[in-house]
Amino acid sequence: RVQELVLDNCRSNEGKIEGLTGEFVNLEFLSLINVGLTSVLNIPKLPNLKKLELSDNRISGGLDVLAEKLPKLTHLNLSGNKLKDIGTLEPLKKLESLKSLDLFNCEVTNLNDYRESVFKLLPQLTYLDVYDQEDQEASDSDAEVDGVEDEEDDEEGEEEEDEDPEEEEFDEEEEEDEEDEVEGEDEDEDVSGEEESFGHDGEVDEDEDEDEEDEDEEESGKGEKRKREADDEGEEEED
Repeated sequence: RVQELVLDNCRSNEGKIEGLTGEFVNLEFLSLINVGLTSVLNIPKLPNLKKLELSDNRISGGLDVLAEKLPKLTHLNLSGNKLKDIGTLEPLKKLESLKSLDLFNCEVTNLNDYRESVFKLLPQLTYLDVYDQEDQEASDSDAEVDGVEDEEDDEEGEEEEDEDPEEEEFDEEEEEDEEDEVEGEDEDEDVSGEEESFGHDGEVDEDEDEDEEDEDEEESGKGEKRKREADDEGEEEED
């Protein structure tokens, strides 16, 4: 079954594209860029079509048949056509599933308050000329016909997965930093321990020096005592 059909640059004959018929009931994407269309009256009923490309034709109105023939349409590109005023877009209100409309290079885009007017006219729209009402650009997934929400969820999941390795690396770096700090503290403790031992040795040396001084003093004291005793004995002998 055919789901996509691209007929860009094929010449239409009195608004008809040869071979394009209602037999393509499963068609979801149809591209008719630059085929010389002046209206959409001869587009067949395509009940499952979601995306229609009609850029660079000469369409100036008659959009009311789209809601009847393309009830599931979500994306419509009318860029480079002859649409001049907001009123020609009013029939698109009946396309209840329409969420993206492109009107680049159409005269209607030059009107004052063009964007506000179109969003007010077509409240079901999310994107006009690729941007929403807050001027946020449509993501790549929004440009796709199918699986928009699923793709967005997948992208978010991938982003979370991408973030996890970075967090793990960051955690590893933190652990390494902590290990370095612990090693640094150990080294500091070793150094301070050595300083303490050196200091203790120094104290011991001082004590030894004091003991030696005391011994010297005692010996000198004994020497003086002996000398005095000898002097006393000498005096007694003289007597």
